[in-house]
Amino acid sequence: MRVPEDLIIPDAKVTQYLLVQKARNDKSRFLAQAGFTRENPEALRFAIQTQAMDKEAIKEKSNEYGTFYQVEGELVGVNGISLSVVTVWLQRQIDGKFQFVTLKPN
Repeated sequence: MRVPEDLIIPDAKVTQYLLVQKARNDKSRFLAQAGFTRENPEALRFAIQTQAMDKEAIKEKSNEYGTFYQVEGELVGVNGISLSVVTVWLQRQIDGKFQFVTLKPN
């Protein structure tokens, strides 16, 4: 199965988590290699959306919130560099929508 077009990527997940430098589990440096910064959050949102819709979503586990899926693939950066990542998605039990949870280097 693939993540559908009406997926949800919360703004805060991009602007207040992924693109913010942290002492532990910092993802902003990794993403900066492909040109993703706090100045261009929409570029990262688009790359995550494209990666999720282009590859198969693999079911991982379910809980009271819904079913979690992982998608392995490439994020194509604004500078042309591709990063190998795994994105994690939650198909929400309440409405069936797919919501972005996180990404990690692969």
